[in-house]
Amino acid sequence: MTGLQQSRLLALAVSGGLLGGAYVSQYGFGLFPCEMCWWQRYPHFAALALGLVSFLATPQRVWVALAGLAIVTSGLIGGFHAGVEYGWWEGITGCSTMPSGTDVMDISAAPLVRCDVAPWTLFGISLAGFNFLISCVGGAAVVALAAYRK
Repeated sequence: MTGLQQSRLLALAVSGGLLGGAYVSQYGFGLFPCEMCWWQRYPHFAALALGLVSFLATPQRVWVALAGLAIVTSGLIGGFHAGVEYGWWEGITGCSTMPSGTDVMDISAAPLVRCDVAPWTLFGISLAGFNFLISCVGGAAVVALAAYRK
């Protein structure tokens, strides 16, 4: 298997796996995403699309490298989000407060999820922290494999 093929598969696996995990945690375990959680998902959607485009469009290495950069982008957003959760810096103010006009007595409204509170951790690492670690390493590997020529 060539470096290009490996990078394509890795891009699809990293983004698909992380998005799959996000949706399982949301719908399977009730961990609803905050606004910054959604921001982390968007680059993974783009990476999946770019990874699929790389099967059809030329230059294939460029499309795969762009997918890798999108994965790294999600990781960097996750790193920022993790820092907000750990209290290292201030987050986006609209993300940690209730939207104006929200009726707090309306139980049918979508759940309000704060960005500055980690709903779940493992070994002290939040979901955003895991996204940071996995996406930065995985995205860098995708770019490196895409650039590798045998």
